[in-house]
Amino acid sequence: MLPGVPWLLAHRSMLKPNQPMKVSLYANDYVLWQDSLGKISCLPNACPHMGAMLSEGWCVTKPDGSSVVACPFHALEFDSAGCTVLPGSNKPTKSLIEPLELIIQGDFIWSYGGEEPKAPIPTTLNEIASEYEFVGYVADISVKTDLLTMLLNMHDYNHQNGTHRPLFEIEEVQFNQFIDDGHHSHAYFDLPRTKPTLSDILKNPGLLVLPKVIQVHLENCFPSMVIVHAHSPMATVRECHLFVPESPNHTRTYVLVFMKVHNPIFHLFKRNLLHLASVIVKQDAEILEKLYSNTPQHIKLNNEVGMEWVRRNFESFPTVVQPNLSRAEVNYNFEQLHVGTRSR
Repeated sequence: MLPGVPWLLAHRSMLKPNQPMKVSLYANDYVLWQDSLGKISCLPNACPHMGAMLSEGWCVTKPDGSSVVACPFHALEFDSAGCTVLPGSNKPTKSLIEPLELIIQGDFIWSYGGEEPKAPIPTTLNEIASEYEFVGYVADISVKTDLLTMLLNMHDYNHQNGTHRPLFEIEEVQFNQFIDDGHHSHAYFDLPRTKPTLSDILKNPGLLVLPKVIQVHLENCFPSMVIVHAHSPMATVRECHLFVPESPNHTRTYVLVFMKVHNPIFHLFKRNLLHLASVIVKQDAEILEKLYSNTPQHIKLNNEVGMEWVRRNFESFPTVVQPNLSRAEVNYNFEQLHVGTRSR
């Protein structure tokens, strides 16, 4: 599960004031909450009395605006340091459960899960947040798959006209370029579509803003994030797919959507934009839970350079190594050297 990686546990918008939220990381469960002053706290989710899930409890607001989380079993209240006041006592105990260290950057809540940091927090999200309007989050789900399989799916550029064919009516994948920069990469490919029917449009009005050929630019920050860069005359969109290893066999994923509107009419499509992102994640989750992930791979398709990038970084982490120069990577690295970065 790559200990030492910074993982984005949540965006601040996902935390309703004084409502406990359960998050999992590295096979440990935590309770995350935000008080009315905006302070965010995180404790192990098991009450040290009898193990009740604190995330199933409630928050109690104190006179100064701070809040504590209350155990649903015996109503013991724990502050952000993991201290409580036992019945019949007026003094808080020492810390009984060690808080999870958080790194909060604006609205982004990061954590190394108690592990020694081996990679820096990517700056990409802060750059996006400073330039784009935050639209919302969708598809916060736990998928029954390991982290590596999840990442291989997200960097499998051949699955667009299979897994996502029912949504976009994609005819084929026309791969253009892969730019490999260690733990950071970019992929560019085109997706010609069949013309949607009236029935398709009525189900997903957001299809109206999609072009005949979807030009895809994926920015990849290993291993926790894939950003879809989408451009149109009406708006520029940044669709950020996040991944968190909950346990060896479960990976959490969710999507943060940002946009910059060029035509005011695009505001009418905000909800459809979130809906499309949600459907994409649902389709990926469904196929991931129907894979025999241990099946030996006897077939190699074109355009698997993204998957090779994932495997190489997974095996060598935290060290950044040169590409292993498989046939696909030789072709795309050659193109990068002689053609240069494609215009974005």
